This record gives sequence, C-alpha cells and structure tokens, in this order.
Amino acid sequence: MRVLALNPGSSSLKTALVQDGKPVGWAAWSLPEAGDDTTVVGEALDRWSTVDAVAIRFVHGGSRAGPERLDGLAIGALQRLIPLAPLHQPRAVGLARAVFRLRPSIPVVAAFDTSFHATLPPAATHYPLPREWTRQGRLRRYGFHGLSCRHAARRVGELLDVAEPRLLCCHLGAGVSVTAIRDGWSMDTSMGFTPLEGPAMATRSGSVDPGLLLHVMRTAPMGAEEMEDALYRRSGLAGMSGTDGDLRSVLASATTGDPDALAAMEVYLHRVRREIGAMAVALDRLDAVVFTGGVAAHQPELLARLTEPLGVLGIEADSERCLGDGDRVVSPEGASVTALVLGTGEEKELARAAEEVLAARTRPKAPTG
Repeated sequence: MRVLALNPGSSSLKTALVQDGKPVGWAAWSLPEAGDDTTVVGEALDRWSTVDAVAIRFVHGGSRAGPERLDGLAIGALQRLIPLAPLHQPRAVGLARAVFRLRPSIPVVAAFDTSFHATLPPAATHYPLPREWTRQGRLRRYGFHGLSCRHAARRVGELLDVAEPRLLCCHLGAGVSVTAIRDGWSMDTSMGFTPLEGPAMATRSGSVDPGLLLHVMRTAPMGAEEMEDALYRRSGLAGMSGTDGDLRSVLASATTGDPDALAAMEVYLHRVRREIGAMAVALDRLDAVVFTGGVAAHQPELLARLTEPLGVLGIEADSERCLGDGDRVVSPEGASVTALVLGTGEEKELARAAEEVLAARTRPKAPTG
C-alpha cells in the first residue's frame, strides 16, 4: 500500500510517501514557509500522484483509543478540540479538508497522539480537582507525542535483547515530553490535558504554578486569550531568551555569553531531567532511555550534557557516540540503562494506522450461526 503521511507539528510540516511500510520519499517545511493547506496537499499529491490512502497526524483525539477513517462528521468533532491543541489541531483539520476537496476518492485516516496513552492508569490520568469537574472523565490527562512513543517502543523491542522492555521516551523537539512505557503501553507521561504541560519547550511554557498564572491574570490584567498566546507562543526558550525559541538560536546566543540564553538552557535541561526522574518511578525497572525528535537528531552533542547528572538513575551518554548517525546506542559499554537515539518514525506509524483501519473496513465479516 502507498500511503501519503501528513505530519503537522508546532514548528514544521512534514510529508512522506510510505510504500509497504517503508518511507520512500520526504518533504518538509518550516511553518512560515509551508503555505496554506490546499497548497501543501496539492504539492504532495502532485509529487506522489498514485497513493492508496492519506494518513494525517492529529495531536488531540480526545478519548479515541485508535485511528479512524475520516468523514465530514468526524472532522467536525476533531475541530472542536482545537482549543486544547491550538498549535497543531487547526493545521491537521485543514489538511484533511484539503484532501477531501482535491482528491475526494482517496480514503483519509487520522492517527491520534493521544491514543497511545489510552492505557494510562487512573492515578496518572486523574487531576486533583473537584469531583464534579472530573466525574465525566473529560477533564483529565491525555498525553501526547503518542506516534513517536509507539515507534520508540517498537524499535527498542527490535534492538534490545530484553523481554518486555521498560523504557522512557524523551521526545525533544519544539514540543518536549517524557513518557514511561512498559510492555509497549504508556504508564505515565509529562504532557496532560493539553500539550502545554511538562518541561519547558521552544515557545511553550511547560508546567507553571497555576497560582502564578492567576496572579498575572488579576494584576496585569490579562484575559484568557492573551494568556493562551503567552503560554503557547511567547514562553519557553523563546520567552526566556528573547529569541525565536529554536534551540539553535538559543545556543548561538549562549555561546556569546548572553545571560538570558545561558539561563534558558539551564532551565530547559533541568526541567527535562526532572521529568525523566519523575517518569522513571512509574516503572518497576528501567531498561532503556530513548532520545528522539529534532533536538536529538540535530543537536546530539547536547545529550551528553543533558544526561551528565542522571547517573543516579543509571543513565549515561557517551559524547562520541552521540555524534553518530541513524538509530544508535549512545550509552557507554556496560551501562546499566541503554540510552538510544532513534528517529521519530511518525511517518511509519501513520502508514501503519492507515493500513490497519482500511484492512478492518475491507475484511469480510466472519460467518455467523
């Protein structure tokens, strides 16, 4: 099967053609350069004119436990989740609508980051809020970066000779999360009701004392929309350093001795380490730590610095191994926890989701009686 995978992120838009589970073509744009949804889809379909399905990454799927084929009704439901993922969801919805306009005969499948975390135990999903708020089960922790986590779990199972591996998936991109995975299932994760919770990110604040936010809203004063813009687009590395939030920009400023950039890097690394420690206790043992995402791919020298204080957990990274290419082990020989750098593999997971959904739709029903 030939699947066109569309992966809208918070800082980039990636497309890939996946044929029989193997990526055979790629294209990517930073978001300011990507153009509108119709242009992106049109260019992708012109480049790869023969496709059997389109698979789109949706960051938020609500309570959906798996991928699904889209129609107008389903897109309308996913559009209502835009306030919970304002950096990602609008683009995914727009891409789906563009495919329907340009190639209405092609099946479109949505794969949800949140679905991987549908197995989170109640203690990890429940917020300590008034029970009348949480009784319906909607105001809870959902978790994100699920496609990346699912791929990490698959690859660790292939690469390590460990039965039922326990691992942490550290997704380090414009968005940052850490997830504890046992036997291929999510046990806890740093992101919550929205992709705003967790470590500091490129432009997102990560977790902040809600009392501080209430104080700012009262004293600024500031409304909800302005606060949303500040937390999603003007905080994190960008807000702390005065840059665009791209790690390359922050590191460049830090090398000049800029005190704000230096402080931003220390906060960023500290918050990631703190989440790694928190997620580790969700597992009964720790076999592996996976580093994935744009930072792991393009700033590998940062991994040794990140892991330096994590020896208490048995996590180490060899600086020379970090500078290699492709999926690789970066921990030193004899380390008690295997540290790996892996590609996100999201395009493979998107294609797999499309194949599973369409196979289920076309499989003949078993006879009854």
